[in-house]
Amino acid sequence: MTTIANLSVGERGIIQDVSFDKVPLKLLEMGCIPGKEVELIQVAPLKDPLYIRVNGSHLAIRKETAELIQITKSENLCEVLKS
Repeated sequence: MTTIANLSVGERGIIQDVSFDKVPLKLLEMGCIPGKEVELIQVAPLKDPLYIRVNGSHLAIRKETAELIQITKSENLCEVLKS
């Protein structure tokens, strides 16, 4: 597993775990919850914030928040589904 902060532009993953006590409630309300697909759309010039697509919405999140959201990258999904 990795985090949203470790994705490269264009990469996708499935959210596996979220630090519910540390991630802003608004982000959870917008669909950043386990089981949803997330894609990194763009990174700001100074590497913060990150622009992501999740649950049909485009969101800008801070890198420190992105590090709290565990994902499985799409290329690793076949391994997860097999287990």
